[in-house]
Amino acid sequence: ALDFASEYAQLPPLRIHLKKQIPAEAGLGGGSSDAAGLLRVLPEFSLGRLAPELLHDIAVAVGADVPFFLVGGRARGEGYGERLTPLSDMPERQWLVVLKPEVGCATGEAYARLDERPYPWREFPDSDELYNDFERVMPCDSDDWQERLLTHGARDVLLCGSGSAIFGRFADESAAQQAAERLRSEGAQSVWTCHTLTRAESLVVRPL
Repeated sequence: ALDFASEYAQLPPLRIHLKKQIPAEAGLGGGSSDAAGLLRVLPEFSLGRLAPELLHDIAVAVGADVPFFLVGGRARGEGYGERLTPLSDMPERQWLVVLKPEVGCATGEAYARLDERPYPWREFPDSDELYNDFERVMPCDSDDWQERLLTHGARDVLLCGSGSAIFGRFADESAAQQAAERLRSEGAQSVWTCHTLTRAESLVVRPL
């Protein structure tokens, strides 16, 4: 991200310390959100020479899903995911359980496996229906844990991105926490409870 940004504006020497908390090969956008987070603060270091409207072009050059993390909230993605239309926030907060199996999914390999299989294109849903083409090639571990999430009360479940993490939606925080504890007792090593964010919440920048 810094290399691409330096083509648009001169930046001072920066020392960046990154503490990774989102697992790799999970489909959770950890690297892409890191890149977008850096891009969002770079205008402060460029003394105004890096215009905010340039950030999208830089984000596309870094990775197809990086622009999504500049928009925040919910969005409709087209093309390779770089053409984004912001969508309204959900009417109420939703509680989720996210589970990362021990097996990981390298993004490039997941795309290659999916490209090998013919499948019909779907129209954009009119509701909050959950659907992910990558479930056609997801690991058996992800499928097994999806079944466990449903057993423990998830209303619905879905693979995250290209995998291998999955998530389930629950009625409330208590139900999500109870399910997470049961999954841990069944051997799940990486389980988190969390909730959805509004666009404003997802774009908060903490003071430097």
